Amino acid sequence: MIRSMTAFARAEHHAEWGVATWELRSVNNRYLDVTSKLPEDLRRLETQVRERVRARLHRGKVDCHLRVSYLSEGSTAFELDPELARRVVRAIHDVEALMENPGPSNAVDVLRWPGVIRPRAVDLDVLEGDVLRCLGSALDDLDAARRREGEKIVVMLERRLDAIQALLDDTTSSAPDLVGAARSRLMERLSELSIEVDRDRLEQEIAIVAQKADVSEELDRLQAHLVEVRRVLDKGGPTGRRLDFLMQELNREANTLGSKSVDGERVSASVDLKVLIEQMREQIQNVE
Repeated sequence: MIRSMTAFARAEHHAEWGVATWELRSVNNRYLDVTSKLPEDLRRLETQVRERVRARLHRGKVDCHLRVSYLSEGSTAFELDPELARRVVRAIHDVEALMENPGPSNAVDVLRWPGVIRPRAVDLDVLEGDVLRCLGSALDDLDAARRREGEKIVVMLERRLDAIQALLDDTTSSAPDLVGAARSRLMERLSELSIEVDRDRLEQEIAIVAQKADVSEELDRLQAHLVEVRRVLDKGGPTGRRLDFLMQELNREANTLGSKSVDGERVSASVDLKVLIEQMREQIQNVE
């Protein structure tokens, strides 16, 4: 299954201690880059969060944001850490002693210090287990969203592949006419000029023109690349880098095809081919 790198997912878990809410955002990136924003009391889960995301995703910049709302117990939902509060007060007094005219400080300043007041104690094992299970649900939703977007990309790519195949078929079928067309054009010009030419030399020149305009090798390689692109799409999985490489190879052969073109139709076909390849390449930038 082909996956897109762009997606969003949100999951909530309701428990006796409160509510955990995960929001995951994923965008394009060359490699997998995971960042997390967790409440202070759950920072130790950062490594596990990254590991769980890496176990599910292969590419993309993934932002993981966790919000936790604790339910109140009794009249208040918080409790004071008196030891931390004392250390903060001592630090404030030490700083004030170094200042000539210190501004007034109050209890609110102390309470604002991270960790001085905190939610009432809950069972951390239960809390962390619930949070990680909620993360799993969010990852399921994110993966499903990436799959749905990937399916849309595959449909678009297959349409472009069919269009490229039609161009190659037309170009291949018209290839045998090149020698005859080149001979006809030369004969018409010579007739207009009323010039007698050496027929053997004329055939040699026509053969040289035909050899320079021969694109059978380029057409074969283009055809092989198309087959490989379809195989990669059918295989699924993390295929973005492989598809990007194949787009480069298709574009290179399309450029060579255009440079060897000796008639307007083939030049036009080469331009159309490069347009289709570029449209595919832009979409592939979003494939995992």
